Amino acid sequence: MNIHLISTYNMGRQPFGLASPAAWLRDAGFEVTCTDCAIEPFPAAAIANTDIIAFYLPMHTATRLAVPLAQRARKLHPGIKLCFYGLYAPTNADYLKSLGADIIIGGEYEEELVKALKRLQANQPTENPQTNMGRQQFRVPDRSALPSPNRYAKLLTSEGKQRITGYTQTTRGCKHTCRHCPIVPVYNGHFRVIQKDVVMADIRQQVENGVEHITFGDPDFLNGPGHSIHIIEAMHQEFPHLTYDVTIKVEHLVKHRQRLPIFKDSGCAFITTAVESMDDAVLQIFDKGHTHSQFVEVVSAFRDLNLVMNPTFVAFHPWMDTEAYLRFLETIVELDLIEHVAPIQLAIRLLIPNASKLLDVPATRKVISHYDAAALVHQWQHPDPQVDALQQTIEDIVDKLTASGASRAEIFGHVWEVAHKFAGKNPIPSMQLEIADRATVPYLNEPWYC
Repeated sequence: MNIHLISTYNMGRQPFGLASPAAWLRDAGFEVTCTDCAIEPFPAAAIANTDIIAFYLPMHTATRLAVPLAQRARKLHPGIKLCFYGLYAPTNADYLKSLGADIIIGGEYEEELVKALKRLQANQPTENPQTNMGRQQFRVPDRSALPSPNRYAKLLTSEGKQRITGYTQTTRGCKHTCRHCPIVPVYNGHFRVIQKDVVMADIRQQVENGVEHITFGDPDFLNGPGHSIHIIEAMHQEFPHLTYDVTIKVEHLVKHRQRLPIFKDSGCAFITTAVESMDDAVLQIFDKGHTHSQFVEVVSAFRDLNLVMNPTFVAFHPWMDTEAYLRFLETIVELDLIEHVAPIQLAIRLLIPNASKLLDVPATRKVISHYDAAALVHQWQHPDPQVDALQQTIEDIVDKLTASGASRAEIFGHVWEVAHKFAGKNPIPSMQLEIADRATVPYLNEPWYC
Protein backbone atom coordinates (compact mmCIF):
# COMPACT_ATOMS: atom_id res chain seq x y z
CA MET A 1 0.00 0.00 0.00
CA ASN A 2 1.39 3.40 -1.04
CA ILE A 3 0.93 6.28 1.37
CA HIS A 4 1.69 9.93 0.63
CA LEU A 5 2.15 12.16 3.69
CA ILE A 6 1.61 15.86 3.09
CA SER A 7 2.33 18.90 5.24
CA THR A 8 1.05 22.28 4.12
CA TYR A 9 2.49 24.58 6.78
CA ASN A 10 4.68 24.09 9.84
CA MET A 11 5.86 27.63 10.66
CA GLY A 12 8.86 27.43 8.34
CA ARG A 13 10.26 24.27 9.95
CA GLN A 14 10.97 20.83 8.52
CA PRO A 15 7.82 18.93 9.60
CA PHE A 16 8.27 16.55 12.52
CA GLY A 17 4.69 15.52 11.68
CA LEU A 18 5.91 13.93 8.43
CA ALA A 19 9.24 12.54 9.63
CA SER A 20 7.87 10.80 12.72
CA PRO A 21 4.93 8.90 11.14
CA ALA A 22 7.12 8.10 8.10
CA ALA A 23 9.42 6.11 10.40
CA TRP A 24 6.51 4.25 11.98
CA LEU A 25 4.82 3.47 8.67
CA ARG A 26 8.01 2.29 6.95
CA ASP A 27 8.78 0.04 9.92
CA ALA A 28 5.26 -1.41 9.45
CA GLY A 29 6.00 -2.25 5.82
CA PHE A 30 4.21 0.57 4.04
CA GLU A 31 5.66 2.50 1.11
CA VAL A 32 5.81 6.13 2.16
CA THR A 33 6.35 9.34 0.20
CA CYS A 34 6.52 12.76 1.87
CA THR A 35 5.83 16.20 0.43
CA ASP A 36 6.07 19.51 2.27
CA CYS A 37 3.79 21.73 0.20
CA ALA A 38 5.03 24.78 2.11
CA ILE A 39 8.13 24.68 -0.10
CA GLU A 40 7.38 21.95 -2.66
CA PRO A 41 4.67 21.77 -5.35
CA PHE A 42 1.61 19.64 -4.81
CA PRO A 43 2.50 16.15 -6.13
CA ALA A 44 -0.29 15.92 -8.70
CA ALA A 45 1.53 13.43 -10.91
CA ALA A 46 2.25 11.07 -8.01
CA ILE A 47 -1.36 10.96 -6.84
CA ALA A 48 -2.34 8.43 -9.51
CA ASN A 49 0.00 5.86 -7.92
CA THR A 50 -1.04 6.59 -4.34
CA ASP A 51 -3.54 4.56 -2.34
CA ILE A 52 -3.82 6.97 0.60
CA ILE A 53 -2.97 10.63 0.92
CA ALA A 54 -2.60 11.76 4.54
CA PHE A 55 -2.58 15.42 5.51
CA TYR A 56 -0.82 16.60 8.66
CA LEU A 57 -2.98 19.20 10.48
CA PRO A 58 -1.00 20.68 13.39
CA MET A 59 -2.62 24.13 13.34
CA HIS A 60 -5.30 26.37 11.86
CA THR A 61 -3.32 27.68 8.88
CA ALA A 62 -2.15 24.19 7.91
CA THR A 63 -5.72 22.88 7.96
CA ARG A 64 -7.09 25.72 5.84
CA LEU A 65 -4.35 25.10 3.27
CA ALA A 66 -4.92 21.33 3.27
CA VAL A 67 -8.61 21.50 2.35
CA PRO A 68 -8.27 22.60 -1.31
CA LEU A 69 -5.40 20.15 -1.79
CA ALA A 70 -7.52 17.28 -0.49
CA GLN A 71 -10.32 18.30 -2.84
CA ARG A 72 -7.84 18.46 -5.70
CA ALA A 73 -6.47 15.01 -4.87
CA ARG A 74 -9.93 13.46 -4.86
CA LYS A 75 -10.72 15.15 -8.19
CA LEU A 76 -7.49 13.88 -9.77
CA HIS A 77 -7.92 10.40 -8.37
CA PRO A 78 -11.54 9.68 -7.27
CA GLY A 79 -10.58 6.36 -5.69
CA ILE A 80 -7.90 7.73 -3.41
CA LYS A 81 -8.42 7.44 0.34
CA LEU A 82 -8.17 10.64 2.40
CA CYS A 83 -6.61 10.72 5.84
CA PHE A 84 -6.23 13.70 8.18
CA TYR A 85 -4.13 13.55 11.34
CA GLY A 86 -2.81 15.98 13.93
CA LEU A 87 -4.15 18.46 16.46
CA TYR A 88 -6.80 20.03 14.23
CA ALA A 89 -8.15 16.76 12.83
CA PRO A 90 -10.52 15.48 15.57
CA THR A 91 -11.97 18.89 16.48
CA ASN A 92 -12.92 19.45 12.83
CA ALA A 93 -14.04 15.88 12.15
CA ASP A 94 -17.53 16.73 10.86
CA TYR A 95 -16.15 19.15 8.29
CA LEU A 96 -13.41 16.73 7.22
CA LYS A 97 -16.00 13.98 6.83
CA SER A 98 -17.94 16.28 4.51
CA LEU A 99 -14.81 16.38 2.33
CA GLY A 100 -14.82 12.60 2.17
CA ALA A 101 -12.28 11.80 4.91
CA ASP A 102 -11.75 8.07 5.40
CA ILE A 103 -9.45 8.34 8.44
CA ILE A 104 -9.29 11.11 11.09
CA ILE A 105 -6.75 10.84 13.91
CA GLY A 106 -5.78 13.15 16.74
CA GLY A 107 -3.61 13.07 19.82
CA GLU A 108 -0.66 10.69 19.63
CA TYR A 109 -1.20 9.88 15.99
CA GLU A 110 1.72 7.65 14.92
CA GLU A 111 0.64 4.35 16.48
CA GLU A 112 -3.02 4.92 15.66
CA LEU A 113 -2.15 5.86 12.08
CA VAL A 114 -0.40 2.49 11.59
CA LYS A 115 -3.38 0.64 13.06
CA ALA A 116 -5.93 2.55 10.98
CA LEU A 117 -4.06 1.96 7.73
CA LYS A 118 -3.72 -1.73 8.49
CA ARG A 119 -7.49 -1.90 9.09
CA LEU A 120 -8.06 -0.10 5.82
CA GLN A 121 -5.69 -2.47 4.03
CA ALA A 122 -7.67 -5.41 5.41
CA ASN A 123 -11.00 -3.79 4.40
CA GLN A 124 -12.01 -3.52 8.04
CA PRO A 125 -14.20 -0.64 9.27
CA THR A 126 -12.56 2.42 10.84
CA GLU A 127 -14.26 4.57 13.45
CA ASN A 128 -13.75 8.31 12.96
CA PRO A 129 -12.41 10.31 14.60
CA GLN A 130 -9.83 8.39 16.58
CA THR A 131 -8.03 10.28 19.37
CA ASN A 132 -5.17 8.27 20.82
CA MET A 133 -3.97 9.51 24.21
CA GLY A 134 -1.83 6.47 25.01
CA ARG A 135 1.88 6.62 25.75
CA GLN A 136 4.07 5.66 22.83
CA GLN A 137 7.60 4.32 22.51
CA PHE A 138 8.66 6.75 19.80
CA ARG A 139 10.87 5.97 16.83
CA VAL A 140 13.63 8.22 15.52
CA PRO A 141 11.96 10.40 12.86
CA ASP A 142 12.85 9.49 9.28
CA ARG A 143 13.83 12.76 7.60
CA SER A 144 15.45 11.16 4.55
CA ALA A 145 12.67 12.12 2.13
CA LEU A 146 12.21 15.70 3.35
CA PRO A 147 13.72 18.84 1.80
CA SER A 148 17.11 19.90 3.16
CA PRO A 149 17.04 21.98 6.37
CA ASN A 150 18.71 24.86 4.55
CA ARG A 151 15.47 25.41 2.61
CA TYR A 152 13.58 26.37 5.76
CA ALA A 153 13.48 29.38 8.09
CA LYS A 154 16.82 30.52 9.43
CA LEU A 155 17.85 31.93 12.78
CA LEU A 156 19.08 35.49 12.36
CA THR A 157 21.60 36.04 15.13
CA SER A 158 22.35 39.25 17.01
CA GLU A 159 25.50 39.52 14.88
CA GLY A 160 23.42 39.54 11.69
CA LYS A 161 24.41 36.01 10.65
CA GLN A 162 22.11 33.18 9.58
CA ARG A 163 22.04 29.73 11.13
CA ILE A 164 20.40 26.70 9.51
CA THR A 165 17.53 25.67 11.75
CA GLY A 166 16.15 22.24 12.64
CA TYR A 167 13.11 21.23 14.62
CA THR A 168 12.20 18.53 17.12
CA GLN A 169 10.03 17.93 20.18
CA THR A 170 10.60 16.54 23.67
CA THR A 171 6.91 16.46 24.64
CA ARG A 172 3.46 16.85 23.08
CA GLY A 173 0.24 18.15 24.58
CA CYS A 174 0.14 20.35 27.67
CA LYS A 175 -0.79 19.92 31.32
CA HIS A 176 -2.43 23.33 31.37
CA THR A 177 -5.91 24.22 30.13
CA CYS A 178 -5.76 27.80 28.84
CA ARG A 179 -9.21 28.46 27.41
CA HIS A 180 -8.13 29.92 24.08
CA CYS A 181 -5.59 27.18 23.29
CA PRO A 182 -6.44 24.63 20.54
CA ILE A 183 -4.40 21.95 22.33
CA VAL A 184 -6.82 21.76 25.25
CA PRO A 185 -9.87 20.20 23.49
CA VAL A 186 -7.68 17.28 22.40
CA TYR A 187 -5.23 16.76 25.27
CA ASN A 188 -7.40 18.16 28.10
CA GLY A 189 -4.52 18.86 30.48
CA HIS A 190 -2.31 15.89 29.56
CA PHE A 191 1.09 15.78 27.91
CA ARG A 192 3.19 12.95 26.55
CA VAL A 193 6.97 12.52 26.71
CA ILE A 194 9.15 11.69 23.71
CA GLN A 195 11.98 9.52 25.00
CA LYS A 196 15.35 11.20 25.49
CA ASP A 197 17.29 8.76 23.30
CA VAL A 198 14.88 9.39 20.42
CA VAL A 199 15.15 13.18 20.79
CA MET A 200 18.95 13.06 20.94
CA ALA A 201 19.14 10.77 17.90
CA ASP A 202 16.88 13.16 16.00
CA ILE A 203 19.04 16.15 16.96
CA ARG A 204 22.15 14.21 16.00
CA GLN A 205 20.90 13.36 12.51
CA GLN A 206 19.89 16.97 11.89
CA VAL A 207 23.30 18.29 12.98
CA GLU A 208 24.92 15.80 10.62
CA ASN A 209 22.74 17.35 7.90
CA GLY A 210 24.03 20.87 8.56
CA VAL A 211 21.65 22.16 11.26
CA GLU A 212 23.16 24.82 13.54
CA HIS A 213 20.10 25.75 15.62
CA ILE A 214 17.22 23.65 16.99
CA THR A 215 13.68 24.84 17.60
CA PHE A 216 11.97 22.71 20.24
CA GLY A 217 8.32 22.60 19.24
CA ASP A 218 6.89 21.57 22.63
CA PRO A 219 3.79 23.61 23.49
CA ASP A 220 5.53 24.20 26.82
CA PHE A 221 9.12 23.10 27.32
CA LEU A 222 8.75 22.98 31.12
CA ASN A 223 5.71 20.73 31.29
CA GLY A 224 8.20 18.07 32.30
CA PRO A 225 11.18 20.14 33.45
CA GLY A 226 13.41 17.28 34.52
CA HIS A 227 13.01 15.52 31.17
CA SER A 228 13.45 18.57 28.94
CA ILE A 229 16.33 20.14 30.86
CA HIS A 230 18.27 16.86 30.83
CA ILE A 231 17.93 16.92 27.05
CA ILE A 232 19.29 20.44 26.58
CA GLU A 233 22.15 19.68 28.97
CA ALA A 234 23.02 16.54 27.00
CA MET A 235 22.64 18.40 23.70
CA HIS A 236 24.94 21.20 24.85
CA GLN A 237 27.54 18.75 26.07
CA GLU A 238 27.57 16.89 22.75
CA PHE A 239 27.12 19.94 20.50
CA PRO A 240 28.41 23.03 22.36
CA HIS A 241 28.18 25.14 19.18
CA LEU A 242 24.45 24.40 18.75
CA THR A 243 21.93 27.09 19.70
CA TYR A 244 18.23 26.51 20.30
CA ASP A 245 14.91 28.10 21.21
CA VAL A 246 11.99 26.92 23.31
CA THR A 247 8.46 27.95 24.27
CA ILE A 248 7.60 28.34 27.97
CA LYS A 249 4.55 29.75 29.78
CA VAL A 250 4.98 32.88 31.88
CA GLU A 251 3.61 30.83 34.77
CA HIS A 252 6.45 28.33 34.39
CA LEU A 253 9.06 31.06 33.96
CA VAL A 254 7.94 32.37 37.36
CA LYS A 255 7.75 28.96 39.00
CA HIS A 256 11.12 27.77 37.63
CA ARG A 257 12.96 31.07 37.78
CA GLN A 258 15.92 29.39 39.47
CA ARG A 259 16.35 27.20 36.37
CA LEU A 260 16.63 30.11 33.92
CA PRO A 261 20.45 30.34 34.07
CA ILE A 262 20.57 26.82 32.63
CA PHE A 263 19.06 28.13 29.40
CA LYS A 264 21.56 30.95 29.13
CA ASP A 265 24.49 28.65 29.84
CA SER A 266 23.44 25.99 27.30
CA GLY A 267 23.05 28.11 24.18
CA CYS A 268 19.40 29.22 24.26
CA ALA A 269 19.02 31.98 21.65
CA PHE A 270 15.57 33.04 22.85
CA ILE A 271 12.51 31.86 24.74
CA THR A 272 9.04 32.33 23.28
CA THR A 273 6.31 32.96 25.84
CA ALA A 274 2.60 33.38 25.15
CA VAL A 275 1.83 36.50 27.19
CA GLU A 276 -1.43 37.07 25.27
CA SER A 277 -2.55 40.20 27.14
CA MET A 278 -1.36 42.98 29.45
CA ASP A 279 -4.80 43.05 31.13
CA ASP A 280 -5.36 40.89 34.23
CA ALA A 281 -9.10 40.58 33.52
CA VAL A 282 -8.41 39.18 30.05
CA LEU A 283 -5.73 36.85 31.42
CA GLN A 284 -8.37 35.46 33.77
CA ILE A 285 -10.79 34.92 30.88
CA PHE A 286 -8.05 33.06 29.00
CA ASP A 287 -7.11 31.20 32.22
CA LYS A 288 -3.44 31.89 31.52
CA GLY A 289 -2.21 31.27 35.05
CA HIS A 290 -0.17 34.47 35.36
CA THR A 291 -0.72 38.15 36.05
CA HIS A 292 0.62 41.22 34.30
CA SER A 293 2.90 42.00 37.25
CA GLN A 294 4.39 38.50 37.02
CA PHE A 295 5.11 39.07 33.34
CA VAL A 296 6.92 42.30 34.25
CA GLU A 297 8.96 40.35 36.81
CA VAL A 298 9.93 37.81 34.15
CA VAL A 299 11.00 40.57 31.76
CA SER A 300 13.27 41.91 34.50
CA ALA A 301 14.67 38.44 35.24
CA PHE A 302 15.45 37.89 31.58
CA ARG A 303 17.23 41.24 31.39
CA ASP A 304 19.32 40.42 34.45
CA LEU A 305 20.41 37.13 32.86
CA ASN A 306 20.80 38.57 29.36
CA LEU A 307 18.22 36.08 28.10
CA VAL A 308 16.17 37.03 25.04
CA MET A 309 12.39 36.94 25.25
CA ASN A 310 10.07 36.49 22.27
CA PRO A 311 6.62 37.42 23.65
CA THR A 312 3.47 36.60 21.70
CA PHE A 313 0.05 38.23 22.10
CA VAL A 314 -3.59 38.02 21.20
CA ALA A 315 -3.74 41.74 20.55
CA PHE A 316 -7.39 41.92 19.47
CA HIS A 317 -10.27 40.20 21.24
CA PRO A 318 -13.82 41.07 22.33
CA TRP A 319 -12.76 42.40 25.76
CA MET A 320 -10.64 45.36 24.70
CA ASP A 321 -11.15 48.79 23.15
CA THR A 322 -8.93 51.33 21.41
CA GLU A 323 -7.77 52.76 24.75
CA ALA A 324 -6.76 49.28 25.92
CA TYR A 325 -4.85 48.78 22.68
CA LEU A 326 -2.96 52.02 23.30
CA ARG A 327 -2.04 50.80 26.79
CA PHE A 328 -0.82 47.57 25.19
CA LEU A 329 1.51 49.52 22.90
CA GLU A 330 2.63 51.81 25.72
CA THR A 331 3.57 48.81 27.87
CA ILE A 332 5.69 47.37 25.08
CA VAL A 333 7.55 50.69 24.94
CA GLU A 334 7.89 50.95 28.73
CA LEU A 335 9.31 47.43 28.97
CA ASP A 336 11.68 48.08 26.05
CA LEU A 337 10.28 45.14 24.08
CA ILE A 338 9.77 46.72 20.65
CA GLU A 339 12.65 44.79 19.08
CA HIS A 340 11.49 41.60 20.81
CA VAL A 341 7.94 41.61 19.42
CA ALA A 342 7.39 40.25 15.90
CA PRO A 343 5.25 42.89 14.12
CA ILE A 344 2.49 40.39 13.31
CA GLN A 345 1.91 40.09 17.07
CA LEU A 346 0.57 43.66 17.03
CA ALA A 347 -2.26 42.55 14.74
CA ILE A 348 -3.24 39.04 15.90
CA ARG A 349 -7.01 38.61 16.23
CA LEU A 350 -8.46 35.96 18.55
CA LEU A 351 -9.37 32.69 16.84
CA ILE A 352 -12.13 30.67 18.49
CA PRO A 353 -11.86 27.17 16.99
CA ASN A 354 -14.39 24.39 17.29
CA ALA A 355 -14.59 22.92 20.83
CA SER A 356 -12.69 25.89 22.29
CA LYS A 357 -12.99 26.22 26.06
CA LEU A 358 -13.69 29.92 25.48
CA LEU A 359 -17.19 28.83 24.48
CA ASP A 360 -17.77 28.11 28.18
CA VAL A 361 -17.44 31.85 28.90
CA PRO A 362 -20.81 33.66 28.64
CA ALA A 363 -19.07 36.84 27.44
CA THR A 364 -17.71 34.88 24.47
CA ARG A 365 -21.10 33.53 23.43
CA LYS A 366 -22.49 37.06 23.38
CA VAL A 367 -20.18 38.19 20.58
CA ILE A 368 -20.22 35.04 18.39
CA SER A 369 -22.40 35.32 15.30
CA HIS A 370 -22.07 31.77 13.92
CA TYR A 371 -19.75 28.83 13.41
CA ASP A 372 -18.03 28.83 10.01
CA ALA A 373 -16.94 25.25 9.36
CA ALA A 374 -14.93 26.10 6.25
CA ALA A 375 -13.03 28.82 8.13
CA LEU A 376 -12.68 26.45 11.13
CA VAL A 377 -13.71 29.18 13.59
CA HIS A 378 -16.59 30.68 15.46
CA GLN A 379 -16.98 34.09 13.84
CA TRP A 380 -17.21 37.06 16.18
CA GLN A 381 -17.50 40.81 15.84
CA HIS A 382 -16.31 43.37 18.33
CA PRO A 383 -19.13 45.42 19.92
CA ASP A 384 -17.31 48.50 18.63
CA PRO A 385 -16.81 48.29 14.81
CA GLN A 386 -13.90 50.72 15.17
CA VAL A 387 -11.88 48.04 16.93
CA ASP A 388 -12.34 45.57 14.08
CA ALA A 389 -11.44 48.31 11.62
CA LEU A 390 -8.31 49.11 13.63
CA GLN A 391 -7.25 45.47 13.64
CA GLN A 392 -7.61 45.15 9.87
CA THR A 393 -5.76 48.42 9.29
CA ILE A 394 -2.85 47.34 11.50
CA GLU A 395 -2.70 43.91 9.87
CA ASP A 396 -2.47 45.58 6.45
CA ILE A 397 0.29 47.92 7.69
CA VAL A 398 2.29 45.06 9.18
CA ASP A 399 1.97 42.92 6.04
CA LYS A 400 3.00 45.78 3.74
CA LEU A 401 5.91 47.06 5.80
CA THR A 402 7.23 43.59 6.64
CA ALA A 403 7.28 42.76 2.92
CA SER A 404 9.20 45.99 2.25
CA GLY A 405 11.91 45.04 4.75
CA ALA A 406 11.08 47.71 7.35
CA SER A 407 12.58 47.26 10.81
CA ARG A 408 10.51 46.27 13.82
CA ALA A 409 10.90 49.75 15.27
CA GLU A 410 9.75 51.38 12.03
CA ILE A 411 6.68 49.15 11.85
CA PHE A 412 5.91 49.78 15.50
CA GLY A 413 6.12 53.53 14.89
CA HIS A 414 3.53 53.32 12.10
CA VAL A 415 1.23 51.20 14.26
CA TRP A 416 1.64 53.66 17.14
CA GLU A 417 0.58 56.57 14.94
CA VAL A 418 -2.42 54.80 13.38
CA ALA A 419 -3.69 53.48 16.72
CA HIS A 420 -3.60 56.96 18.28
CA LYS A 421 -5.44 58.41 15.29
CA PHE A 422 -8.16 55.76 15.64
CA ALA A 423 -8.47 56.66 19.33
CA GLY A 424 -8.85 60.34 18.44
CA LYS A 425 -5.62 61.40 20.15
CA ASN A 426 -4.46 64.76 18.86
CA PRO A 427 -1.64 65.56 19.01
CA ILE A 428 -0.19 62.06 18.82
CA PRO A 429 2.20 61.46 21.72
CA SER A 430 5.80 61.47 20.59
CA MET A 431 7.92 58.40 21.09
CA GLN A 432 11.68 58.17 20.86
CA LEU A 433 12.45 55.08 18.84
CA GLU A 434 15.92 53.82 18.14
CA ILE A 435 15.72 52.39 14.63
CA ALA A 436 17.87 49.30 14.92
CA ASP A 437 18.75 46.42 12.67
CA ARG A 438 16.11 43.71 13.19
CA ALA A 439 18.87 41.21 13.94
CA THR A 440 19.79 43.13 17.11
CA VAL A 441 17.54 40.53 18.78
CA PRO A 442 17.87 36.98 17.43
CA TYR A 443 14.74 35.67 15.75
CA LEU A 444 13.53 33.17 13.17
CA ASN A 445 12.68 34.71 9.82
CA GLU A 446 9.24 33.13 9.74
CA PRO A 447 6.74 35.70 11.03
CA TRP A 448 3.62 33.61 11.63
CA TYR A 449 2.93 31.23 14.48
CA CYS A 450 -0.57 29.71 14.45
